[in-house]
Amino acid sequence: MFSEDGNLCVVFNGEIYNFMELADELKAKGYRFKTRSDTETILYAWQEWGTSCVEHFRGMFAFAVYDRQRESLFLARDRLGIKPLFYAVLDDGHLVFGSELKVLKQHPAIDREVDPRAIEDYFALGYVPEPRTIYRRVLKLPPGHTLLLRRGEPLAEPREYWDLHFAPTAVGSEVELCEQLIARMREAVDVRLVAEVPLGAFLSGGVDSSAVVAMMAGLQEDPVHTCAIGFDVEQFDETEYAQVVAARYKTDHFEQKVESEDFGLLETLAELYDEPYADSSAIPTYRVCELAKKRVTVALSGDGGDEHFAGYRRYRWHMNEERFRSQVPLGIRRPLFGSLGRWYPKADWAPRVFRAKTTFQALARSSVEAYMHTVSHTSDEQRSMLFSDGLKRELQGYRAIETMEYHASRAGTDDPLSLIQYLDTKTYLVGDILTKVDRASMAHALEVRVPLLDHHFIEWAATVPSQFKLRGQEGKYLLKKALEPYLPQEILYRPKMGFAVPLAKWFRGPLKERLKQTMSSGYLVDSGLFNPAYLARLFDEHQSDRRDHSMFLWALMMFEATMRRDLDTTS
Repeated sequence: MFSEDGNLCVVFNGEIYNFMELADELKAKGYRFKTRSDTETILYAWQEWGTSCVEHFRGMFAFAVYDRQRESLFLARDRLGIKPLFYAVLDDGHLVFGSELKVLKQHPAIDREVDPRAIEDYFALGYVPEPRTIYRRVLKLPPGHTLLLRRGEPLAEPREYWDLHFAPTAVGSEVELCEQLIARMREAVDVRLVAEVPLGAFLSGGVDSSAVVAMMAGLQEDPVHTCAIGFDVEQFDETEYAQVVAARYKTDHFEQKVESEDFGLLETLAELYDEPYADSSAIPTYRVCELAKKRVTVALSGDGGDEHFAGYRRYRWHMNEERFRSQVPLGIRRPLFGSLGRWYPKADWAPRVFRAKTTFQALARSSVEAYMHTVSHTSDEQRSMLFSDGLKRELQGYRAIETMEYHASRAGTDDPLSLIQYLDTKTYLVGDILTKVDRASMAHALEVRVPLLDHHFIEWAATVPSQFKLRGQEGKYLLKKALEPYLPQEILYRPKMGFAVPLAKWFRGPLKERLKQTMSSGYLVDSGLFNPAYLARLFDEHQSDRRDHSMFLWALMMFEATMRRDLDTTS
C-alpha cells in the first residue's frame, strides 16, 4: 500500500489489533485515511513516529516501509516472533527480504552456502534458532527487533525494541491474582475477535485451548466454532476432552480422525518449512489447520500458555534438579556426577524419574547446560559421532549451547524458573512452536491468532512470582486455579498429553525401508557432512529395539528431505 502522496510504501503480513485507536490518534494529528485498515495505519505511524512506531503496535506483524523522501527501508518484526521475516545482503549491496525462505531463494544472487553452525543447532534443537537460517548469508530478523537501511550508509545491526523482563512485582492474594489473570486473558481474547471473515478456535482439550474457548464463549453471542483432530490410536487421541469443553460451552464443534500412519506429509513439510525442521507434531498441526479452514478463515489458538505459566513437564524436572544443584558447588558436582553419568547404564525405556544416568548428567552441569541437555534432541556426544571430521573442522569449536548462553546472559533474572521460561521464549517458542503454526496455517490460507502471547498479558505474567506458576509438582498452578470456575477438573488436572505421533512405530514398520535408504545413500552420505558408519549404527540400534532413536532419525530424515529439495531447486 502507498501513502496518498506516493512517498511511502508498505508491505505487511499480520494483524495490528489496536489499529482503530491508533488511526483516531493519527487523524487528530491531521493524517487523512482513505481506508479502515491496519495496513494504512502502519504507513502514517511510521510518518509520525519513525522507528519507534513499532512500540505503538499491538499485534503480530512483519512489515517493511520504504520511505522515498528519507531514502530508507525499515523492517520490523513483532515482539514474540509470531510472524517471520527473512533477509539477506547480496554481494552487490542490495538487500532482499521476505516472509519465507523460498521467496529469497528465487533471487539468482542468493548464496545458498550451508552454515555449519546451523547444522549443529538443528541437530541439537530440532530447528535453526534466530537469527540464523540454514544458509550462511541469510538471516532471520529476531523477534522484537527492527532493521533500518539508509541509502549510501552501511547496513546497521538489528535494533531491539522490546524484551521480556521477569520480576516478581505482582501484588495481591491468590484470589486477586486469579481475578487479574482472567480479566487480562479475557481482554487479550476480546481484541482478537474483530474479523470480517468466519472466526473460530482450535480445541485440543488441553488447558490452554480450552481456556481460550471459554473466554470466547463469554464474549460473543453466537456459538464458538471449534475444531479438533484425533488419532486412531487411543494414547494419542484427546478428542473426548475436547468434546467435554465443546458441550459445556455449546460450541459449533467439528472434529476429524486422522490415521496414525499419516506420514505421507513428509515431502510437503520439507517444502513448507524451507529449512530443516524436526518437530513431528507439524503433521497433526498441518491437519488441524486443514480442518479449521473448512469452517473458518481465522482461528484462535492456545499457544504460549506452557511457556509463560510453566506448563511443561521439563520445568518440574529442572526445578527438582535445581534444588540439588543450588546446594552443592559445580566444582564438586561436575567431577562426581560426571563420572557417574558416564558409567551408569542408559535406560531410554524407563520413565524419566528412573533414568539415573540422565539425572547424574544433569547434576554434573550448570543450570543452563542442564536445561540445554533437557531440551536437546541429541547429546554433544551423539553429534560428535554423527558429524564428519570435515564438518567438525568447519564448526571451529562452535556448540549449540552458545545460543542458550547468549540469551541467559541477557535474561536479567536470578530466579531459576524464570530463567528457563526466558530461554524458551527466545528459542523454543519462536523457533519451534510459532514456526510450526505459521507454516501450517499459511499453507491453508488460515490466520491463527494467539491471545496468550499478547505482549501486555505476558508482561503481566512475567511479574507473577514463580511459586504461583509451579507449585510442588503442579505446573500452571495460578492459571488452573483461575480457570476452575470455567473448566471442569478433568480438563484442568489431567496429565498433559501433547500433540505427538508414533515415530518409533513408523520407523520399525511402514517407514523402515525408506529410512534404510535415507540412511545409507543420497544426501546424508554424499554431502560429506556425516559419518556413514554412525548413520548405519543408529538405524540398526533402532530396528533391534536396543535404543529408541526415533527423534534423531526423524531429524535426519527431515534434514535429508529438505536439503535434497534444495538441491533439486538449485539445479
